Formats: sequence, structure tokens, C-alpha cells
Amino acid sequence: MAVSETVAAARPADTPTQPPPGKKRRGRNAAYWLYLLPGAVLFVLVIGAPLVGTVYLSLTKWSGIGDPTWVGLDNYQQLLHDEVFWASFRNTVAMIVAMVVVPTLLGLLLASVLFDIIGRRFRPRTAAALRAAFYLPQVLPVVVAGIVWGWILRPDGAFNSLLDSVGLGALRHDWLGDPGTALPAVMAVMIWVQIGYPVVVFMAALQRVDPELYEAAEVDGANWLHRFRAITLPQIRPETFVVALTCTIAALKVFGPIFALTRGGPENATNVPSYFAYYTFFKKLQVGYGSAISTVLTLIIVVVAVLFIGMQYRSERRDRGI
Repeated sequence: MAVSETVAAARPADTPTQPPPGKKRRGRNAAYWLYLLPGAVLFVLVIGAPLVGTVYLSLTKWSGIGDPTWVGLDNYQQLLHDEVFWASFRNTVAMIVAMVVVPTLLGLLLASVLFDIIGRRFRPRTAAALRAAFYLPQVLPVVVAGIVWGWILRPDGAFNSLLDSVGLGALRHDWLGDPGTALPAVMAVMIWVQIGYPVVVFMAALQRVDPELYEAAEVDGANWLHRFRAITLPQIRPETFVVALTCTIAALKVFGPIFALTRGGPENATNVPSYFAYYTFFKKLQVGYGSAISTVLTLIIVVVAVLFIGMQYRSERRDRGI
């Protein structure tokens, strides 16, 4: 009896059984999905459900009162022959120039000058102060900035008074009330609003570039333009894609400045799809037709985003030599 007790005591204690690796991995994945659940619920409530509802309403005729009448694709067929709809998309091209092309190019140039010249010859705080000054229009509420610029550009506003004070009173004009000058005036305002965003993003991108690259280029005799073309542009290409994509989406769905400055006028000279959809939906009470405009605009934004992401993915693979 004593021998059996001694042998039992000498046996190692039973170790707890470990779950198989596959089961542990599935458990961790399930925990990760729990963290995504709140965001997914908010996405469905804030974006998914309204999007489905908008698509449904775009297939109906409804004034907001009573029951919607199913009309199928009639609203989309009407869009194909709507001159105002096509004019709004032509104005969107101008908005892309004012909010994407010009701010991206100027922002890249300004960020390089602030980082590579002013930041070196002066204190870094000087470059930071100028960066904040460029970004200030982004901090202002869009409607507030639009109202202020509306006061400046009206016939008795500050801009015409400035022209009088410098002897150019003959150039006085109703800048926002003339169909020939309304769109260029709005484009100028949007350049002023948008320029700070690329400057901040590009300056942040330049801070991750290895300074030894610039030092080696300077030793080899490269001037600022050579360093900009050979070092700056290739190194911040990912940020360039991000700026171009986000600014393009902002240009496609721009609404606040148009609402504050011109209400799409005069004579639809500054009308854009987002404001056209709003006016059709809430002012004309053509809910189905306004929903069709919004649906088409959403589809265009999704296609543009997919194209940009695909271009960035191919560019990254090419850089890695894949």
C-alpha cells in the first residue's frame, strides 16, 4: 500500500489541456470583430439605411406627402435629358480644378518652400506659423466663410471699394451676380478655402523624408528645383494620392459654399449636383427626382474612389518592384 502511494505521488500532476491553435485563432478573430461592431452599427444606421432609402425613393415619384408611386427608372431617364443636370456636372469640373488641381499643385509648392527653404533659413516656428495661416480657412465654418466672401464680392462690397481706392474703379463688377464671372469668383473662393489642407498634409509628409537625401543632393550640387523633382515628389507620392482623392470627393459633393454664395445662380452658372439635388428635393418637392440625382452622384464618388485607390495600389506595387 505504501509503495502504491509513493508511485502515485511521484507522477506529474495532470497539465491542463490546451485548445488547438486553430480554435485559439478563431477566438481572437471573434474578439476583434466585437471591436468593429459599434462602428458597423453606426455605419448601417447613418450611411447604409439612408442610402438604401434614397435608392428606393429614386425609383418613385413622391412629393413628400402621401405614398410614393413606383415609376422604375423614369427619373434616371429624365436625368439624361435634363440640361440643368448636365450643366451642374460641367460646373463640377470647374470645382475639381479649383479644389483639387490648383490647391494640390500650390500646396505642394508652398509646403516644399516652407519646409526646405523657410524652415532652414529661418526658425522652424516661422514655417509653422505660416502653415497655420494657410490652414486657417479650413478651420472656419464653410457657411461663415461663404457669407463673408459674399459681402466682399457684392457690388458695394470691399473688393469693389479696393478697386476704387487704387484707381481701378472701371473694373467694378457684380462678381457673383453676373453669369460670366460668378463661377470664376466661386472658384477663387474655393482655392482660398482649400489651399491649407494640402499644405499641412505635405509638410507632415516631408518630415518623414530622410534629411540625408537632401544633404547628399546638396553636396552633389543639386539646387532646390532638382531636389524637389528628384527627392520630394517621389517620397511623398502616397500623400499626394490621399490629398487628390479627398479633395476630389470634396469637390464632387461641395454644397456649403454654393449655398452661401450664389444658391446655384445666376442662371445655374454655379449650380452643382449636390445643390441641384437639395433644391429639387426640398424646394421643388420632387423627392424621387432629387433622390435620383443624389444616387447618381454617390455612384460617381464611389467609382472615383475605387479608381484612385487602384492607381495608388499599382503605384506602390511598381515602387516595390512587384
